[in-house]
Amino acid sequence: MISPAASDAVTRFLAHKAALHGASDNTIAAYQRDLTEFMTFLTLHKGEPQGLAPLMEVGVSDMRSWMASARSSGISSRSLARKLSSVKSFYRWLAENEGCDPTAVLATRSPKFQAKLPRPLSEDAAIDVIKTVEFQSQEDWIGARDIAVITMLYGCGLRISEALGLTGADVPLPNALRIVGKGGKERVVPVIEAARDAVARYIRHCPHALSDDLPLFRGVRGGALNPRQVQKVMQQTRQQLGLPATATPHALRHSFATHLLSAGGDLRSIQELLGHASLSTTQAYTQVDAARLMEVYNKTHPKA
Repeated sequence: MISPAASDAVTRFLAHKAALHGASDNTIAAYQRDLTEFMTFLTLHKGEPQGLAPLMEVGVSDMRSWMASARSSGISSRSLARKLSSVKSFYRWLAENEGCDPTAVLATRSPKFQAKLPRPLSEDAAIDVIKTVEFQSQEDWIGARDIAVITMLYGCGLRISEALGLTGADVPLPNALRIVGKGGKERVVPVIEAARDAVARYIRHCPHALSDDLPLFRGVRGGALNPRQVQKVMQQTRQQLGLPATATPHALRHSFATHLLSAGGDLRSIQELLGHASLSTTQAYTQVDAARLMEVYNKTHPKA
């Protein structure tokens, strides 16, 4: 339902995003999915596959029809805003490379939505997770591995992909690690003593030989540890501790940032530690801090 010319344009756009912007595989897949859905709608809306020339003539009424169609499918405002962002990004690229006028697309207003605040764990809950996670496995080395991974997420603010991207060349862990995050952005992350100790303990127990070119964290058969296994052990741990479903591996990264902020850390430093491209992303943690303060206030302040 998509013309070869349009398909080729999308392919070149995605290659551009991957090569020049360092977009992750997941981001590329999301762009491709969003653009395919958009072009499929245009084909049905116009009654024929849209080649490159018709694509560059999309008008305000076409965009309104697409937005209305997407809303009628039950899509959330947040998801629709993301899809519109993908389409706008593609049309900016078209304007630069094919000379089209993207005004109608870029002028389309994004739907308003309430941004979700990060859902961190309390400091006590985060510590309880680290103390409990090893009991989800009957093998000591796997328990030690899980402690090490979880400690890296909470103690260093790493994403799962960043922790699992460590190799034998990174050990013994130094006082600071150079991490390559989203978009190939590098940052230096201090490594707390608890994380260094946890990883050292894991290495002593790990039955698989480590080498510079192999992953540090290994699965049962010796291959790279799958992120789903980290999510699974976190799920088992939170169920044992009675924590909410929001207590995910990524919530430990949120907890790292929120607890640093509560302890007096400044936003710019926390932004650098997390590897956020924009300070506005990091500023969400100030809202979390304020929300928690009001929650405590409402629970403890005597009512009139």
